[in-house]
Amino acid sequence: MVATETTDLPHVSVVVPVYGGSAALAELRERLAAAMAAAGYRHELILVDDRGQNEAWPIIRSLAERHPEVSGLRLGRNFGQHAATVCGIEHARGEWIVTMDDDLEHPPEAVASLIAAGDDEHPLIYGVFARRTHAGYRNLSSELMRRTLKRAFPDLNEDYTSFRAIHHTLARHLPAFGLSKPYIDGMLSWMTSSVRTVEVAHGERRHGESTYTVRKLLSLATNIFVTFSHLPLRIASYGGATLALASFLYLLYLLYGRLSGGITNPGYTSLMSVVLLACGIQLLILGVLGEYIGRLMGAAYRKPVYLVESRVGGVSRSPRSTAQSSASSARLHEQRD
Repeated sequence: MVATETTDLPHVSVVVPVYGGSAALAELRERLAAAMAAAGYRHELILVDDRGQNEAWPIIRSLAERHPEVSGLRLGRNFGQHAATVCGIEHARGEWIVTMDDDLEHPPEAVASLIAAGDDEHPLIYGVFARRTHAGYRNLSSELMRRTLKRAFPDLNEDYTSFRAIHHTLARHLPAFGLSKPYIDGMLSWMTSSVRTVEVAHGERRHGESTYTVRKLLSLATNIFVTFSHLPLRIASYGGATLALASFLYLLYLLYGRLSGGITNPGYTSLMSVVLLACGIQLLILGVLGEYIGRLMGAAYRKPVYLVESRVGGVSRSPRSTAQSSASSARLHEQRD
């Protein structure tokens, strides 16, 4: 990638959404600083408090006061991991933006490897894990989710993880989607297929427990399917068509039985079975449509993806995104003229 013209900007911005791993932040900063110094990269660390733990913001503020490369953003409420990550990306100033979790399962020492794998033809690098240290149900659910998403969303980068290195020319387009419930990997997959992967070790979580419950995983899956895939609509359509065909065939069967004398009284059970089955399918289809309509209403309301309540350190809106917005405005004025 072409080097930046502004020499005082960091080469690497590391964005960490903070929810349940605040106890690991001091170690994360220390290991990251050592790794970046060894690789010769000037870096910044942006910690985004997604309001998961009360003690997170005091820790972030303390780190920012003692270490000039650390900045903190505190959101007004819990907006979710992807929204918090978009917030950090929008404020990042580096040529490369690396996103990672707050629990040290993503080793800071591997950041340099991700950046080294990037070039002009590959602006997106994923850190993938040969073996994960999660619980068995998490590994199984993640694999099922990955396979299902690949079938529902063929353009999805198959080896996606939240440990990513994104060049700023690609990352600056993420906030432009304006989704109230963003899904970063879906947006990146829509923008580029020029992806590389780097195998990294999956670190052990030594502080706290994962906050991704089965309920949250199902909620995330629903958001991904509804926002980036038409598969639920197709399932509803195919299900409705199948039910209509089955009902028509059953009707022919009843007519034949009635005319041939084989059925003298179809009975209440048969009638109610068809009625209940039809009502169940209709309610399912209406529920799927309701999910899509809800997303459309959210987009129409233009609710912000996140709201920053407090800042600490040198963080500000990225000059790269400001320059890009100015260029876009200039092009818009030219088109209007």
